[in-house]
Amino acid sequence: MRHASALFASLLLTATASAGLPYAQQAYRLEYQTVLEQRQVTAYRVECETVYDEQKVISYRPVWETQMHERRYTVARPVWETSEREERYTVHRPVWETRIEDRSYDVVRNVFETHQREEKYTVHRPVWETTEREERYTVRRPVWETTEREESCTVMEPQVTYRPVQVDQGCFVDQQVCVPGPVRNRLAWHPGACVVDPLTGQTVFQRGGLHWTPVQAPARLVTQRVWQSNIVTHQVPQTTFVARVMTRKVPVQVCRYVDEQHVRRVPQQVCRMVQEEHVRQVPYTVCKPVTERVENKVPVQVCRMVPQEVVRKVPVTTCRMVQEQRVEQVPVRVCRQVAVEQTVRVPRLVERRVPVTYTYCVPRTVVCRIPVDECGVPLPVAAPPVISSPSDRPYNGQAPAPGAAPSNGRARPNGDQRPQDNGEGLRAPRIDPGEDVPEPVDEEAADAEAGSEA
Repeated sequence: MRHASALFASLLLTATASAGLPYAQQAYRLEYQTVLEQRQVTAYRVECETVYDEQKVISYRPVWETQMHERRYTVARPVWETSEREERYTVHRPVWETRIEDRSYDVVRNVFETHQREEKYTVHRPVWETTEREERYTVRRPVWETTEREESCTVMEPQVTYRPVQVDQGCFVDQQVCVPGPVRNRLAWHPGACVVDPLTGQTVFQRGGLHWTPVQAPARLVTQRVWQSNIVTHQVPQTTFVARVMTRKVPVQVCRYVDEQHVRRVPQQVCRMVQEEHVRQVPYTVCKPVTERVENKVPVQVCRMVPQEVVRKVPVTTCRMVQEQRVEQVPVRVCRQVAVEQTVRVPRLVERRVPVTYTYCVPRTVVCRIPVDECGVPLPVAAPPVISSPSDRPYNGQAPAPGAAPSNGRARPNGDQRPQDNGEGLRAPRIDPGEDVPEPVDEEAADAEAGSEA
């Protein structure tokens, strides 16, 4: 910043001297300009090569042999024996006898007889008589009257209300996502060890050798565009109709009825019942039951069970087990391990660093003071002599001393330290060694180092 201040001071003195105005009366306008500086950096890219080393490995191959073993076992042989035993049991023998049973029964027979009896009964004879009676009745006479009544009616009036509406005014945002590397199968050497058989659940010995092993590549960063929502609430007007009840008076004709009493004579017939007694002969039938005895003798067969003891011979078969010793030859397979020596190639990664030189640009912001007159119009300034741009010479990390001559050997008058115009209206500033310049990152070298570590 000290060099920039000296540069601005020299530019101010030059503009003041060319305009012919005193320094205290001169007005200036500030302009901000951005310039780019090019710098070269040498980095190293890591390249990996696969080298195969030959190694001798001894493995054991199983050889199966069949041997005959003698096995002794005991067999129980059944021996059947037949004998007789005496069995006594009781049998009931049926004995039939004939008996005479008396099964006489009674028969009831109905005898009908006809008789007559005298019956008295009463008869009601109607007698009609004509009379008159007074009947009073009420007559309702209509009377019309005009009155007013209140009538309610509903009127729909518009009403404006506001309802909140949520609108998503979001945008897409770049987001770094770590994507795991692909998994590839590679041959790798596995020493012999005891493992568990998943089928039987027993521990078995697994021989050493080359096996396909899954190896995952290093992860990488991927930029994804993600929608970032921004919910904004707006008030939206809406018109609704509200019902309002209004009351008005309406003339109505009302009919009122007045009751009036009237009397009239109505003739009527009255029926009077006169009782008369009569006698009549009614025949009736009488049923009288008569019982008769019927003789019935029936012969009946009766079975009587007589117990009798019987003896019989029953054959009995008995099984007796006899122990016997037997010998048999059983073939048995025996596994014998035979050592086999073989040569295998083991892959190995070798790193090699290759220098890479590239150029990057560093932005700088420069503030320039331009002399203006009382109306704000810029004043003409004498063109400074042409100097070489700082980007034309290699940067050694050291800034030139204030007021020092440029590298091309041509000095500027009046200690002018203004930057050179690069043809685009921008001026190349001096490099300030006190600023922190970000170091470039070699992405290929970083990926190669991550792969070698994996």
